[in-house]
Amino acid sequence: MLAEACSPAQLRRIPRDRLPELCTQIREFLVTKVCATGGHLGVNLGVVELTVALHRVFDSPRDAIVFDIGHQIYVHKILTGRAAGFEGLRQEGGLSGYACRAESPHDWVENSHASTALSYADGLADAFTIAGRTDRTVVTVIGDGALTGGLAWEGLNNLAARPDRRIVLVLNDNGRSYDRTVGGIAKHLKDLRLGEGQVRSIFEQLGLTYLGPIDGHDIDQLERTLRSAGEFGKTVVVHVVTEKGFGYPLAELDQADHMHGIGVLDPRTGKPLSPTGQSWTSAFGDEIIRLAARRTDLVCVTAAMTQPVGLLRFSQTYPGRMFDTGIAEQHAVCAAAGLAMGGLHPIVAMYSAFLGRAFDQVLFDVGLHHLPVTFVLDRAGITGPDGPSHHGMWDTGLLGMVPGMRVAAPRDPARLRELLAEAVDHTGPSALRFPKSTVGHDIPALSRIDDMDILHRSVGRSLDLLIVCAGVTAEQCLDAAAIVEAAGYGVTVVDPRWVDPVGSPLLHLAARHRTVVTVEDACVTRGLGTSLIRCAAAMPEPIPIRPIGIAAEFLRQGARTDLLAASGISAGSIASTGLQALADRGDPKGGRS
Repeated sequence: MLAEACSPAQLRRIPRDRLPELCTQIREFLVTKVCATGGHLGVNLGVVELTVALHRVFDSPRDAIVFDIGHQIYVHKILTGRAAGFEGLRQEGGLSGYACRAESPHDWVENSHASTALSYADGLADAFTIAGRTDRTVVTVIGDGALTGGLAWEGLNNLAARPDRRIVLVLNDNGRSYDRTVGGIAKHLKDLRLGEGQVRSIFEQLGLTYLGPIDGHDIDQLERTLRSAGEFGKTVVVHVVTEKGFGYPLAELDQADHMHGIGVLDPRTGKPLSPTGQSWTSAFGDEIIRLAARRTDLVCVTAAMTQPVGLLRFSQTYPGRMFDTGIAEQHAVCAAAGLAMGGLHPIVAMYSAFLGRAFDQVLFDVGLHHLPVTFVLDRAGITGPDGPSHHGMWDTGLLGMVPGMRVAAPRDPARLRELLAEAVDHTGPSALRFPKSTVGHDIPALSRIDDMDILHRSVGRSLDLLIVCAGVTAEQCLDAAAIVEAAGYGVTVVDPRWVDPVGSPLLHLAARHRTVVTVEDACVTRGLGTSLIRCAAAMPEPIPIRPIGIAAEFLRQGARTDLLAASGISAGSIASTGLQALADRGDPKGGRS
């Protein structure tokens, strides 16, 4: 039946008695396709009936449907003519795993993070009013997890101030974000679910019309309620109760939310089709347990990401030292500042891409007070198939603006353990960043100079090229060194370990070489390379430095290794840059020792 529902207009022509069959086929399609490519499965299985009902009642894209957050949009993509694209879901040149304005006029907002939809709705409704199109409806689908974010309440505050606009706020309440939804809002929604109309909702107290709660898997009830909400001609909240993973037993029984975002799986067993090594996330999770046993002042804070950032075992081992703030990064960082003021050392663990949400708090609440807070940034650098909103390439630029902040980039598991211990010993703010990948093997140093590790030094050669590697770029840099060395030049490879601020030992080492190449899996415009260039400007003699990193642009999805290589982060590209830099210097091989 998917061929009969490849547009909202065709969907509306399907008889209502055939809709349950359509929903079953959509679920079968999702399980087959998403298990083959990886992606967000559980949440999309939970919104099948809801999305079908939305497109039967409202006229997208004339009516703006905004999903918050964008990973619950797969069914919407199917119903707007993109089912064929699921063969290349989240792959380079293929269908995005989130809303994508370039893909379809039905995708209004590319929001892959949470709590934005109500603010978008406020602006869209005003834009329609100014244009004289008061017959157009703005529909938002916001999860109960997203409703824990402060921005959602800023938006709701403004929606309630002018409730006469045509806005339908669909609250998709499944009791989960990644983990169980936490906080007072979660308790209030539970009271509404169990109160059978006896509890007055907070939305009504704000002056909005409230309908529900209703069964989010009863398509007839959904259609009736949504149609009624649209006919009010004002702002209406529709409270819909759904079950994450509905219709796929492996996902329904998944209390740890492993089916929220999946890799390539066998759909019959739910097991990965190919084994993977230890991830950076799990390596951090193991180490924080060991560290906490020695450091009773250590506590952990996260924003609805306990399991994804590797803190599940910590939360079970030390429940009184674990704080989940919900999808509220700003509050997480400010609360961590309070914990530090009270004499504790908080570890704030979140995805690198989400750090931007809380930059004000990092700068003024942690940085201004020079508090001992450690930020552990998972999924730093290129994340791969998650696309532009999830690439963790902006963190070094942001953190580099915080006075007193130290930023570490471990190259291997041993350095992760070492640098995490150094970070929690630091009396001011610090951060560790690592990617979404396996940790690989340890890369031992030949020697250590101050905080720097010398990974390679050409024996009996002059000091021609210095390659400065940041974290996980070490392996590519060592391979590049072999290429340059084979061309007859002397090469040194150094890992500064702490990539910001640039220390004077690194600066003096750079000054001893003919030319320098820096390599980092972060935005090149304000990172290790540009910091070294800025510091080198004060040296008596110029130091030629060529930074390699990720361009300051929004990169689409693709395989992580391919995107890194396209940014020049591969052994061949690094070697070519180094050889060209030496050629531009015009110095003969072996000219300086």
